[in-house]
Amino acid sequence: MKKLILVRHGKSSWKEDLPDDERPLKKRAFKDAGLVLNAFSGFCEKPLKIWSSYATRALDTAKIFKERLEVEDKDFFVKDELYTFDSRSLLDIIRSCENEVDTLMVFGHNPAITGVANQVGNQHFSNIPTTGLCMIEFETEDWKEIQDGKTLMYLFPKNLR
Repeated sequence: MKKLILVRHGKSSWKEDLPDDERPLKKRAFKDAGLVLNAFSGFCEKPLKIWSSYATRALDTAKIFKERLEVEDKDFFVKDELYTFDSRSLLDIIRSCENEVDTLMVFGHNPAITGVANQVGNQHFSNIPTTGLCMIEFETEDWKEIQDGKTLMYLFPKNLR
């Protein structure tokens, strides 16, 4: 069994004129992460591997989760390829995961996050919001074969306020 946990980065700021990948999180993102983590932490199974986009808003969101879930540095990776908005590319990256990993948490961007959730899970989402989390389970031992998964849970900040 493989579990994929998709997390869209937290709400980011457009205040300053920065390149897209350098936009910081808004204060609301930290509150939203706390809400999602409060609901999720009881369902988090270890060991857990975290992959994050290098974009500031995704990486900072991933670091909040890493700290709260007590994920070790050796299980935390920044992957340049995760700075993508294309669901096909994102799914290819996820399918490259080593089979020794049973649970993978990926921090990335829309529309790729929503697209992958819809493509491999059994629940449809019109939009996974910022700091939204979706956990999908697959009855396979090979990441290359993930498809037709069961959406076990989704946590959206607006539903937790």
